[in-house]
Amino acid sequence: MRPLDPRLLRYARGARSVLALGAVIALVQTACTLGFAWFVAQLVSRSIAGDPIDELLPSLWLLIGIVVLRSAAVLAADAVNARGSAVVRSELRRALVGAFETLGPGWVSRRSSAALTTVAGRGLDALDAYFGRYVPQLILTAIAMPIIAAVIFLQDPISGITVVVTLPLIPVFMILIGFATQAVQRRQWDTLAHLSRGFLELVAGMATLKLFGRQHRQVARVRSVTEEYRVETMKVLRFSFMSGFALELLSSLAVAVVAVGIGLRLLDGSLLLGTGLFVLILAPEAFLPLRNVGANYHAAAEGVTAAEEVFEILDEAAVLSTQATPGGSASAVSTAGHRTESAPGLELHGLGVRYGDQVVLDALDASFPAGTMTAVVGPSGAGKTSMASAILGFVEVGGTIRHDGVEVAPMPAGRRWLSWAGQRPALIAGTVGDNVALGDETPDDTLIAGSLSKVGLAALPLEHPIGAVGDGVSGGQAQRIAIARALYRLARTPADAGTPVLLLDEPSSALDSASEALVIDAAREAADAGAVVIVITHRPMISERADAVLEIAMRASRTHDEPAVLHG
Repeated sequence: MRPLDPRLLRYARGARSVLALGAVIALVQTACTLGFAWFVAQLVSRSIAGDPIDELLPSLWLLIGIVVLRSAAVLAADAVNARGSAVVRSELRRALVGAFETLGPGWVSRRSSAALTTVAGRGLDALDAYFGRYVPQLILTAIAMPIIAAVIFLQDPISGITVVVTLPLIPVFMILIGFATQAVQRRQWDTLAHLSRGFLELVAGMATLKLFGRQHRQVARVRSVTEEYRVETMKVLRFSFMSGFALELLSSLAVAVVAVGIGLRLLDGSLLLGTGLFVLILAPEAFLPLRNVGANYHAAAEGVTAAEEVFEILDEAAVLSTQATPGGSASAVSTAGHRTESAPGLELHGLGVRYGDQVVLDALDASFPAGTMTAVVGPSGAGKTSMASAILGFVEVGGTIRHDGVEVAPMPAGRRWLSWAGQRPALIAGTVGDNVALGDETPDDTLIAGSLSKVGLAALPLEHPIGAVGDGVSGGQAQRIAIARALYRLARTPADAGTPVLLLDEPSSALDSASEALVIDAAREAADAGAVVIVITHRPMISERADAVLEIAMRASRTHDEPAVLHG
């Protein structure tokens, strides 16, 4: 891996100013190191030569000032690195969330949620050691090492040649050990992702496992993966200690060679004491930055591995954005060359959905005009929810989807006209108001209350707390809160977004007849106001109130050319 991935500067622009400030601080630290070595050597040599204390005091005060300045530079570097690490992690996390939005729910659904959570959480947190320690040390090494080596060469060419010859040995050993460490670190990271994925699946299916008495086997499985993770972590630590030992040994031997050469030349009088002391003090400082780079690399190895995965996701999103916006914005491209003469609304032409080798929908044609409410019916497994997922952009599709005569771009990020509520309502930890206004930066409390009132929840306070998994409300209330969220988003649809579309998937599956009637009235009101309303349902009451019924039969019971039946 490259010492500093250039993608870090591309995706986290705040890193540039931090690195530039770090370079300035590194120059100050290098100058302090040279000044410290020079004044110490001068004070010792002049003291041995018998200079009076009055003549040594100015140099002593300068030495104390350099020590204070160097301490301040170290503190400043720590503060800048800590701040820079927080900024970079924040920018990368925002970029990663934006990449998830660009790639779409379909891309996310094909990957393990636990693995993505680990990358966005633990992985980016691990960048603290990478950007807060490894990268600053890398900059200090790139600045200090050549300057110190050049100064040693100018003061004592023989010692300078010794340092220049022995310095490359450390990077060679670092590279050799780094290859092995990277492989071990990759296995540790994969094991952590496997452990996170297995634990998440275990928690999600705990009720089913206990029902069938299989929870104990899963405990053993988690214990086995945890032990595997412990073993891989210990391997990483062993490689880190071995690397540190090798670097310390090489640098100690190199400094010893320089020291022996200086001692012999001091004995025969070919080298002055002040110069010899200056070079001898500087010699360890020439090797120290490189040794620290190796040590910090191992400490930041987990962050380096996580950063590679983050950059791969960001690169994939960047490629998709480039493909979707050749020479312009996404909104401009999505309309260019795809507008057709048709009535406002939503149209499906030859829509096909498949999951792996299984074809769920094949060549589905349907039209949902503005101002109409369409009930989508059919047996379970016919593809009704898959059709909804295709409209939402949750799955890869064949055929085309047009909104107001404009072909919808493959990325769902621009579908500002779409509001929906799924058959399994997903609520977040917070209040009822937070869940209804989800994603709205400037929520309208009056509109929130009105949306809740339409589904019969006027008595439910906006400040009523909801737990992380919907605790605090019943199943029917959770479903109506999700519908109220869709109605709220529908009311907040921008005027320039085109015909608004309201998509409800089994909105009354957990409701009684009275609550169902309220939901139907709200959907009917939205259609009468000019929106496209699509309701996937098995309930006859909704079909009776709809303007049209789209019947999707099981694929095995109809031929390839036989379309779904639309009843007006």
